[in-house]
Amino acid sequence: MSSAIISLKNTAIYQKQNLVLSNVNLDIQTGEFVYLIGKVGSGKTSLLKTIYAELPLREGEGIVAEYNLRQLKQNEISFLRRKIGMVFQDFQLLPDRNVYDNLAFVLSATGWKDKIEIKTRINDVLERVSFQYKEDKFPHQLSGGEQQRVVIARALLNDPEMILADEPTGNLDPDTSEELMKLLLDISKNGRAIFMATHNYEMIRKFPARTLKCENGMLNPVEPDKNYFDFEKVMGI
Repeated sequence: MSSAIISLKNTAIYQKQNLVLSNVNLDIQTGEFVYLIGKVGSGKTSLLKTIYAELPLREGEGIVAEYNLRQLKQNEISFLRRKIGMVFQDFQLLPDRNVYDNLAFVLSATGWKDKIEIKTRINDVLERVSFQYKEDKFPHQLSGGEQQRVVIARALLNDPEMILADEPTGNLDPDTSEELMKLLLDISKNGRAIFMATHNYEMIRKFPARTLKCENGMLNPVEPDKNYFDFEKVMGI
């Protein structure tokens, strides 16, 4: 039986002192793929940052990977984040390090010390994203799609229970976006929850899944239908 990896009940999401979302109720199960849509400034990134404990949860109940966000101590944040893989639109790779050293840096920062274990883990995740044999390349030598594969490999390093993806296809062409979507969906099918904020409605049309929308200070479900003649009307966009 699946269990909720993210559970928010009657929560309020703040960005600094500004209330951006009210009465948020959200359950995401282990291995589930969920889209998050909404206009710029509607609260998508603030919701992800709250789940990631970059923004504090001030009101309501929030459990993420068995951690209580309302009772989370400062020294527990790093342990929570080891259970969460983050995928960003702008990659955030270290430009002066090759692929291997970018990944090794993350492992070292999260407590890995054995060089053989580090190498084995890096090889494993690069193979997982079909990017083996390119570990010596630097970010500037890679296309946007290749960099995003490295970012997904980085997100998988500590075997997280979920991945939070903030506009992961935002800087990619349609064909590359589709390749990345298939990779993320495959990762989800292997048991990791994925919560993906996106403006790429064509991907939702091609790969329909449960979709939530931030709008007018609320988080509400929408029911996209890839066969519906007026997809934009269904999505409310």
